[in-house]
Amino acid sequence: MRAKLMSWFLLGLIRVLTGSQARWVGCPPKAEQRIYFANHQSHADLVMIWAALPKELRAVTRAIAARDYWTKTPFKRWLTSAVFNVIYVSRERSADEDPLEPLCEALQRGDSIILFPEGTRGNADEPQPFKAGLYNLAQRFPNVVLVPAWINNVQRVMPKGEVVPVPVLCSVTFGAPIHLHEGEERRAFLDRARGAVMALREI
Repeated sequence: MRAKLMSWFLLGLIRVLTGSQARWVGCPPKAEQRIYFANHQSHADLVMIWAALPKELRAVTRAIAARDYWTKTPFKRWLTSAVFNVIYVSRERSADEDPLEPLCEALQRGDSIILFPEGTRGNADEPQPFKAGLYNLAQRFPNVVLVPAWINNVQRVMPKGEVVPVPVLCSVTFGAPIHLHEGEERRAFLDRARGAVMALREI
């Protein structure tokens, strides 16, 4: 019950602070398994995409969150696990650990996921080069729909290093799905995926 109340509170808060405009320009919101991949400039990115999804899609869509940051305190752990049902990933690689394993398990269960292919938050106007995770997931799960998204202005709501949000009108624009072409090389696909995200800035 506490988790449900918190989710209602956060939905209201993010809508008051940002307007939380969802713009489905390339595809409609649809109950199909998807990987939403977006630019990453703020801790609020996770909440923005979550709030932009219709209620029925929020229930089956899980964001990726860095374990070392989001489990630092009991409250952060409760918020991300009980309210957002995130998938924790480790930013530190070890020889015997596949960093994609938690994501693969979620996709195998039929969940959709929210992925930030840059890996870490950036401060530039353009996304950093995408890391290999999106390509590897596209290879392993060819039937999952890949939907690019551009999160606009959220870095001004909660800039890197800040903890108090500021009201700013924001939006999430969802583009047309892309597909991994047969024989397409990793860097070519990742550059194309990054380009699909960046193209949504102008819409």
